[in-house]
Amino acid sequence: MKRRNFLKGSALISGLLTLNPVDIIARPKADVPHYAGKKAKNVIFMISDGMSSGTLAMADLYSRMVLGRNSNWMQLYLDGKMSRALMDTASASSIITDSAAASSALGGGVRVKNGVLNIGLNGEKHLPAWQEFKRMGKKAGCVTSVTITHATPAGFCVNSSSRNAEPEIAMIYAEQGFDVLFGGGDEFFNPSKRKDGKDLYQTYQQKGYQLLKKRSDLKSVSKDKPLLGIFNAGALPYAVDRANISNLQDTPTLAEMATTAIAQMKDHPEGFVLQIEGGKVDWAAHANDVAGLIHDQLAFDEAVKVVMDFAEKDGETLVILTTDHGNANPGTIYGADVNKKFESISKYKYTNEYLLNAIKPDFNLQQVKDWVYEVNGFGLADEDAKALLQFYSGIEKEDGLYNYKHLPYKLYSEIQKKHNGVGWISMDHSGDYVELAMYGPGSQFLKPFVKNTDVNKIMRSAVAL
Repeated sequence: MKRRNFLKGSALISGLLTLNPVDIIARPKADVPHYAGKKAKNVIFMISDGMSSGTLAMADLYSRMVLGRNSNWMQLYLDGKMSRALMDTASASSIITDSAAASSALGGGVRVKNGVLNIGLNGEKHLPAWQEFKRMGKKAGCVTSVTITHATPAGFCVNSSSRNAEPEIAMIYAEQGFDVLFGGGDEFFNPSKRKDGKDLYQTYQQKGYQLLKKRSDLKSVSKDKPLLGIFNAGALPYAVDRANISNLQDTPTLAEMATTAIAQMKDHPEGFVLQIEGGKVDWAAHANDVAGLIHDQLAFDEAVKVVMDFAEKDGETLVILTTDHGNANPGTIYGADVNKKFESISKYKYTNEYLLNAIKPDFNLQQVKDWVYEVNGFGLADEDAKALLQFYSGIEKEDGLYNYKHLPYKLYSEIQKKHNGVGWISMDHSGDYVELAMYGPGSQFLKPFVKNTDVNKIMRSAVAL
């Protein structure tokens, strides 16, 4: 793409993201009257977990600079197809939510304490939306790039006093009879990995489920059976690693799982509800991993296209695009050669997790420098190589939510910042207001600024609950 066109586009996007929110969020009433009085037969609720506004912006910048096109999400804004708002993501216990409380607000309609799923302050159970929609006769499903039992899908489906009760959540899903469950988490279904030895795969098969284990299985699904697709132990691979490591390529993409899920449920007479989560966006933000973050946001963006292609043709589907909370607030930093620095991220072959895991305590400085150059394409200074090696000798230690191996994520992101111009405020969730957009019947109810629980009310109003 010519730099002149890129800079022209940058000015447009920058203006869009910095205007008065009321000016850009409030949608003229003339745009939405055709939705008035029209019910939504289907709901597709898309959550890019942990997506700060800087994540959305950087993914779009990368898409235009490197791929030569706008991101699908931003193109929807440019085409005026979405009602848009800012959303307050607080929980009942904090201005900064975790994913369990956030999903409970969106999926259950009530703010709860961090760490629990649809359990109120006095122990009361709030009915999750996907259970209620199932009772109405709709099909219901969840698709995610992390474990299917993780907090975000679970918040739409179950009540639990602990988000960490994933083995129990796997059993609750079977009892509720959800129609499509796609993600990772073999350890919560496999009898050789569960502490209680229960074979949940057998349980699901006895309930009539078709089991899917690899990407190619998506091509041979049975239309008359509910689907359980568990494609990995733990979460699915990061998108950038999956693209460049051959033995990861039999795991499906988020867009491929979304395509199969929609096809499986779209002909149901009573309609369907589907949650699609880009869960690894959040994990990458926790690790301050820019390649992981951008490529998983773009993987989510491909799923946005799948959903919108269906919804625009269908005409009866409410699409909700949002995140559950911000995380780490990443962004590009002003300075010399910032365009060139940011574009250099296209040379990153793997996530920082993969890069740092490959460094061994017996590496010398030159081996570290050679490996960084091979993976990220920049020359590592001796002092930075020495600082990295201190972590592998046990001198230094770094913790973090998804850093059980104590890899030097923060240190390495600071080293990368010198070369890519991307900075981070932390390695954890943030309390910033986040992007929320809607398309289809029900989107006319969206106001310029809402709480996360308001989204649940809009969704229910759209299907006239």
